[in-house]
Amino acid sequence: MATRPEQLAPPEVFYNDTEARKYTTSSRMVEIQANLTERALELLNLPEDGEPKLLLDLGCGSGLSGESLTECGHHWLGMDISEAMLDVACEREVEGDVMLSDIGQGLPLRTGVFDGAISISAIQWLCNADKTANDPRQRLKAFFQTLYRSLARGARAVLQFYPDGPKQVEMISSAAMRVGFSGGLVVDFPHSTRAKKYFLVLMAGPPSVNSTLPKAKGVDGGSESNEDDVSEDDEGATVEFADRQRHAKRRRKDGKRGKGRSWILNKKRQQREKGVEVPADTKYTGRKRKARF
Repeated sequence: MATRPEQLAPPEVFYNDTEARKYTTSSRMVEIQANLTERALELLNLPEDGEPKLLLDLGCGSGLSGESLTECGHHWLGMDISEAMLDVACEREVEGDVMLSDIGQGLPLRTGVFDGAISISAIQWLCNADKTANDPRQRLKAFFQTLYRSLARGARAVLQFYPDGPKQVEMISSAAMRVGFSGGLVVDFPHSTRAKKYFLVLMAGPPSVNSTLPKAKGVDGGSESNEDDVSEDDEGATVEFADRQRHAKRRRKDGKRGKGRSWILNKKRQQREKGVEVPADTKYTGRKRKARF
């Protein structure tokens, strides 16, 4: 089994000048990026109003995925941690704007300005502790928090990634749900070892009537003749759906949040039994104080 790139070196080191140019000139990689981006746009489910949208391309690399966004008439901003990849993007004169940024440190973007976001084969890099200072959970938290803020309410983010096992899938998905995203995991060709593709489809805001996710492809054992083919239709497909679960806050019997007089008296009694000195009980114990101005 080939070693995964993210296990060899940090992305800014792995994608040096040589690797960046080799990646961009490979006809196979160009085709894969185009197919995955087209599928991501399909899952993004943008309104068909004919208006160009402003999209984020996270881990844009040399702009291969951005070219597909341009062909669809959208404006885009790409972010990547590899300076060599961005240099190639500039040489190729891609239509979008690109910036050097580590998405694991958060996205330095204005609130609510993007109509959607995609990411192709990038977010699995956030799960690697390739440096002493890199905590995967903290990096995922910073990424998803700032991504949520940058999207317009109701906008989607479609993140394609190659997970290193089910634990990594759970870590990424749960990190997204904790910051407020709703959505689900779409797995195309789940029965294929080679053709399986993971897409985390997220919505910035609570689920709505129009938030139904498209069906996954190849669930009934569709064609596996081309490992890079993610464009075949399959009517029998299903989608795993996940949503953030909120735990109801405890309330007092009178319907108000907080701890009542009986709870406080019981707690003080327990402390006295342990020999701890606590203030004497009075008629003011547990009474809500008025705000002072």
